[in-house]
Amino acid sequence: MKINKLTYLLIILFVSMISCKQQGKSDLATTKKQKYVANWDSLAKYEETANWFKEAKFGIYAHWGVLSVPAYANDWYPRNMHIKGSKEYQHHVKTYGEPSEFGYHDFVPMFKAEKFNAEDWASLFQRSGAKFAGIVAEHHDGWSNWDSKTNPWNSVDMGPHRDIVGELEKAIHEKGMKFVTSFHKARTLQVFQKDSSKWLDDTSYFPYDPDMPTSSSDSLLSILYGNIPKEKFYENWLSELHEVIHQYGPDLIYFDSKLDKIPDSIKAKFVADYFNYAEENDKEVVITHKEGELPKSVSLEDLEKGRMNTKTEEYWLTDETVSVGSWSYTNDLGLKTADEIIDVLVDIVSKNGALMLNVSPKANGIIPEDQQKVLLEIGKWLEVNGEAIYGTKTWKVFGEGPTIQEKSGMFLDKITYTPQDIRYTQKGNNIYVIFLGWPGENKEILLKSFADNQFSITGVEFLGSDERANYDLKADGLSILTPSEIIDENAWVIKITTSEN
Repeated sequence: MKINKLTYLLIILFVSMISCKQQGKSDLATTKKQKYVANWDSLAKYEETANWFKEAKFGIYAHWGVLSVPAYANDWYPRNMHIKGSKEYQHHVKTYGEPSEFGYHDFVPMFKAEKFNAEDWASLFQRSGAKFAGIVAEHHDGWSNWDSKTNPWNSVDMGPHRDIVGELEKAIHEKGMKFVTSFHKARTLQVFQKDSSKWLDDTSYFPYDPDMPTSSSDSLLSILYGNIPKEKFYENWLSELHEVIHQYGPDLIYFDSKLDKIPDSIKAKFVADYFNYAEENDKEVVITHKEGELPKSVSLEDLEKGRMNTKTEEYWLTDETVSVGSWSYTNDLGLKTADEIIDVLVDIVSKNGALMLNVSPKANGIIPEDQQKVLLEIGKWLEVNGEAIYGTKTWKVFGEGPTIQEKSGMFLDKITYTPQDIRYTQKGNNIYVIFLGWPGENKEILLKSFADNQFSITGVEFLGSDERANYDLKADGLSILTPSEIIDENAWVIKITTSEN
């Protein structure tokens, strides 16, 4: 059958219209699916801080993996064992032999996690009062605690042969908590191979040494020790984050220091991937950074072992550890008291922050009883006083008292408080007065921050006690008589109800 020229042209036009229509639908779907592109202007359009984070205030995570096996010194053992003369090197030689013969990679088969139970961890975290919880997905040591197709050094293909991140994600979400993964990989890249004067520079976690496995060009070892071209390292960094986002859907991704070593273009691709995932799955997600290594328009600031010295408009995070030393388990790990941690939590919340507390499980997966005891004491305190923490906002001032914090920043964990230090939070028409210690029975306390307030007080009560509160609102502040019996040896709370929000 012959087709004349006009009919042929009409057929071509019809097919083209259909094709354009389908292409238009495809473009629209793509546009709808990919709301964010990898540039900071686009990414800054992401919604404000997740509501769940504003409400949560307290979370728990764990430093755990191959780095838990040596159980000596601290979480930088994998690095320091390669530095001749260090106590870690001396211990390693005495216990395992020269690092050139028994390298860090030889600890991998010893990480068996034979007693790890994700449900037990999640239950403990929940009973401790955490509203978000998780684990270090990958530390500086190059070990991935998930089923990774990018990194061969992972917990499914090696070591315990278990998907640790996957098991915890399921257990934590089932308990109604938000799930956290932390990433410390940026420091793993070897950047000083050609400069012997900088082989010990801690910008790279593993010191480069021609006599050590850290310099190996072996196809497997070079990945673990970060001894690969930087372009390949950046590709792996991005791919690993993509895996965790799309396999486990974390609600918060935390980054450790040295993120500034990752190019902005690569970081922007990660943020776009995460935000688009959140958009597609109707999730509110949070990213944290340190020292300005990501724009504040897409992430919150984290102050390692630190805090602000005043209340802020922006939300922020502090990561602190239950121990007084290593972040990962060691055989001689000392611990903070629950009282010390509660004081830090209260101070942080009064200034618009949240606390993520680290625990240090043994290599076998057991969280030691002494750490559990501290966590559960915090949980017991929150059972009584949680209304002064969860879902609160800052008041007109964060607090009053003799302890002065001169600056905001990281590594301020040596600051301690007295029973005369007071912090404030508020929720609705309730103001919570939190004393960081017990000031004594039947003592008159003057809260100077209540001077010249324009509202009336309709009620005052002591959380955790039925004793009637005696108080007097005066021009110079609110005078309250403390209870006749001690309520709590840790921080204790007065709830003040006012006539207006």
